[in-house]
Amino acid sequence: MAEALAVVGIIANIIQLVDFGTRVLDRLNQYQSTVVEIPEAFRHIKSELPVVLDALRQTKAAIDAGLLQDESKRALLPAVEGCSEQIKALDEVIKKTLPGSSDSWARRGRKALWSLRYDAKMEKITAVIRGYVQTLTYHAATSSKPSTGYTLPPPTPSSTVPFRRDDDFVSRDSLTKIRQISARPAARAALVGLGGVGKSQIAIEYAYQVRDESPDTWVFWVHAGTQARFEEGYRRIAEVTRMEGWDNPKADVLRLVRSWLCNESNGRWVMIIDNADDSDVFFPPLSRQRAVAVGNLGQAAEPLSDFLPQSLNGSILVTSRNQDVASRLTDSYASVIEVKLMDDEDALALLERKLGASADKKDAVELVHLLDCMPLAITQAAAFVKQRAPRMTISRYVEEVCRSDHDRTRLLKNDMGDSRRDGRASNSIIATWQISFEHIRTNMPTAARLLSLMSLFDHQGILESLLHDRYQLDEDEDVDFENDIHTLISYSLVKMSTDGSEFEMHRLVQFSTKMWLALNNELELWKATYSALMDESYPVGRPENWPVCQALFPHVQAVVNSQPKDAKALEAWASVLFKAAWYATEMGQYNKAYEMGSAAFQVRETILGAEHPDTLNSLNSLGVVVERQGRYSAAEAMHQRGLEAKERVLGADHPSMLTSMANLASTYRNQGRWKDAEELEVQVMETRKTKLGGDHPDTLTSMANLASTYWKQGRMANLASTYRDQGRWKDAEELDVQVVETCKTKLGADHPNTLASMANLASTYRNQGRWKDAEELEVQVIETYKTKLGADHPSTLTSMANLASTYLNQGRWKDAEELEVQVMETRKTKLGADHPYTLASMANLAITWKGQGRDAEARKLMSECVRLRYHILGASHPHYMSALKELARWEAEQVDVDFLMAHND
Repeated sequence: MAEALAVVGIIANIIQLVDFGTRVLDRLNQYQSTVVEIPEAFRHIKSELPVVLDALRQTKAAIDAGLLQDESKRALLPAVEGCSEQIKALDEVIKKTLPGSSDSWARRGRKALWSLRYDAKMEKITAVIRGYVQTLTYHAATSSKPSTGYTLPPPTPSSTVPFRRDDDFVSRDSLTKIRQISARPAARAALVGLGGVGKSQIAIEYAYQVRDESPDTWVFWVHAGTQARFEEGYRRIAEVTRMEGWDNPKADVLRLVRSWLCNESNGRWVMIIDNADDSDVFFPPLSRQRAVAVGNLGQAAEPLSDFLPQSLNGSILVTSRNQDVASRLTDSYASVIEVKLMDDEDALALLERKLGASADKKDAVELVHLLDCMPLAITQAAAFVKQRAPRMTISRYVEEVCRSDHDRTRLLKNDMGDSRRDGRASNSIIATWQISFEHIRTNMPTAARLLSLMSLFDHQGILESLLHDRYQLDEDEDVDFENDIHTLISYSLVKMSTDGSEFEMHRLVQFSTKMWLALNNELELWKATYSALMDESYPVGRPENWPVCQALFPHVQAVVNSQPKDAKALEAWASVLFKAAWYATEMGQYNKAYEMGSAAFQVRETILGAEHPDTLNSLNSLGVVVERQGRYSAAEAMHQRGLEAKERVLGADHPSMLTSMANLASTYRNQGRWKDAEELEVQVMETRKTKLGGDHPDTLTSMANLASTYWKQGRMANLASTYRDQGRWKDAEELDVQVVETCKTKLGADHPNTLASMANLASTYRNQGRWKDAEELEVQVIETYKTKLGADHPSTLTSMANLASTYLNQGRWKDAEELEVQVMETRKTKLGADHPYTLASMANLAITWKGQGRDAEARKLMSECVRLRYHILGASHPHYMSALKELARWEAEQVDVDFLMAHND
C-alpha cells in the first residue's frame, strides 16, 4: 500500500517541485537583470535549472501517457525527492548570499563576501542535480512498456571531458598545430612537454572548441596514467554512447568500445588520451607478454595501444611527458607537438587573467621569470595572491618565493622520482606549492591535512565519499569538508570533476606534498591513515562487490607503493592487498593477484607469525591463485603447508582446516590424482557430517566434490560399457541424489547450492550416457538460475555450457553451437575475451564446428584459443597443452586428407 501511495505521490511531488523551481529560477533571473555580473557558481546553476525543470515535466508527461511502469516510478521517486532537497538548499543559499531590494548597502556587501564562501556548495548542488537529471532522463526512456512501441532514442553526441572550460585560457600556437594534424583522415597528434606546462589545458580547450564548432561530433576523454584508468575512460565512453553492453560492469569494455569507434555509422568522434606517460601501460615488455609460468590477465592479450582505432571517422590527441611513448602512439615523430614553456607575453597574460586585475609590470615580469613561465605555477601563484588580497601583492609574493629558496632546495634534494623527470617543472611548482601549503597549514590546518591525505591516492578519480571524516584530529571541532575542499580548489591545488563527485591532483602537487610530509616526519602517519581507510572501504572479492572493487582498484594499486612501517598499519595494508588479490583472482588477473597476495602473505607472516589465522588465509588464497595459473606442484606445496599448520593450531576438525583439505583435494583432481583427492574428500565429508550435520551447506558441498571425483574416474572412451555396469558412476549418482534431496529440503528448490548439486547430478547422468536425464535436469537448472541470478551470471553460463556438451554428445551440433556462441559472447562481455572461462568456451565451439565438418573455421578458432592460452596461462599450463594437442591432431588429419586426395588424383 505504501509503495502504491508513493507511486501516486510522485506526480504531486513533480507538480510542486516544478512550481517551486520556477520561482527560484525567476529569482536568479531577476538578480541577473539588476547586476553587471552574476557570480560564476550562480551562472552554472542558473543554466542547469531549466534543464532540471524540463526533465521533470517530461517525466510527468511520460507518467501521464502511461509510458512508465510502476517499478520505474518507484525508482524515480528518490531522484525527484533528491531534486527537491537540492533546490531547497539552493533557495537557502540564495537567501543568504544574493541581495534583496530592501537590503542596506552594508548588508549587500556582507552578502557579496559570503557568496565567495558558497562557490563549492553551489558547484556541489549543480553536480548533484545533473546526476538526478540523468536518472530522470534514463528511466523515462528505458523503462517504458513494450506495448507502447516506445523505444530509446539514440543518444545525442556529447562530451566526456571531466573538466570545466578555463575562461582564463591563453591561446597557444599548439592549438593551431593540433588542428592542422587532425584535419587528416584517422589523424593522431600528441602534445609533449614537462608536467605543469599546460598540455592538458590545451587539450581541454581543443575539446571544447571541437564541440562548439561541430555539435554532432563526440568528444571522449580518457585518463591513461594506468591501465585501470584507461579502462575506466573506455567504460565512460560505453556509458555515454549507450552502446550494446554498456551497463554491464564486467563487460570487455576495451573491445566493445573499439568496435563502436570503428563503426562509421556512429558518427564522428575525437578522443583525448591524457597523461600517456608510461610505456608499459600501452606497450608491455615482451618478457611480460610471453610469461610462461605465470598467467598474466592483468594485461590484455593485446597491448592497450591496439585498442586505439585508426578509423576514418575519428581522430586522437595524446598528451604525454614521454616523447617516445607519444611517437609510438601517433606512429610518427612528425605528429608530436612540443609544448614549451610560455613566453613572457603569454605568461604575463595568464597571470593577469588569473588575478582578474592588472599588476605592476616590473613585479609581474619578475614573478613569471622566477616561476620559469610555468603555467601551473603561475596559476597557483595567482590563486594565492587573489585569495590574500589586498594584503598580499605580487611584490610581496616575489619576496616569499625568494625567501623559500632554501626550503625548496631541501625538498628537491630529497627527490622521490618525479622531479628528476621534470626538473624545471618541479622547481617552479614546489615554489608555489610551498607558499600556498604553508599558509593553508597555518590558517586552515584541516585543509592542509586533507591535502596530505589526498596525496596518497591515485592522482585521478579521488572519490569524495572516501575523504569525509578521514583527515581530522581528535581535537578538531566543527570540521567543514566543503570549506576545506573549497580552499584547496581555490589555491589550484586540487581540481574537481564536472559532476562534483571526484577530485584530481596534479602529480607534481602530490609529489611536493609527499616530499614535505617525508621531510617533516609526517608521511608514515598518513600512510597508516590511508591504509586503514582503504581497508575499511575495499570489500572482499565476492561477485556482489565487484563494481565497488573495480572503482577502487586504482587506489589499491597506490596502496602497494605506500607500505607503512607501523605494525598495526601494516596489518591494514596487508588486509587491503589480500582483498584486492581476491578480486583480481575472480577477474582472472592472476599475475596481479599473485603480486598483491604474495606481498600480503609476506607481511602477515612477518608481523603476525607463520601460524596466525590471517597468515594462513593469505597462504590459502595464494595457493588458489597458483593453482589457477596451472602451477599445480607449487599449489600443492602451499596447500600442504597450510594444512599442516592449521592442524597444529586449530585442530583436525576446524572448519578452516577442512577448507584447506578441500583445496588440496582440488589440486589433486587437477593433477589427475583421483585416489588422493577421494581420500581427502571422504575425510572432509565425514568430519563435516559429524560436526555440522548431514544437511549443512558445507557438508553438501563436500559431498558434491566427492561425487565429482567419482565421475572423473569413469572410463570416458567407452560410455556405453560404463553405462551398463556403471562402476563408480553408481557411487557418484547416489551421493548426488542424496545431496539434491537434502538441499531441497533444507535450503529450497531454487537455492544456489541446490542448483549446484542438481548440476552435479546432471554431469553424472551425462557421463553415464543418460543424455535425456541430463538434458532435463540441465534445462531446469538453467531456467532457475536465470530467474534467481540472471541470464549472464557465471553459474548460469556454466550450466548452459554443460547443456551444450549434452547436445554435443548426442550429435545435435546446431543446438550445441547456438548455446556455445551465446555462452562465449556473454563471457567475453562479462569476464573479458582473455578470461580462462571465455577461452574454454572458444575451445568448445571449435570442437563443435569440427564435428559439423567446418574444419577451416574450427582450426582458425582453436588456433586463436591456443595463442591466447599461451600468452595468458603460459606454455606449461594444462589447458594450453590440451588445446595445442587437439589442434595438432586436427592439423595431422588435414595433412592425411591432402595426401590421400593428391594420390587419388
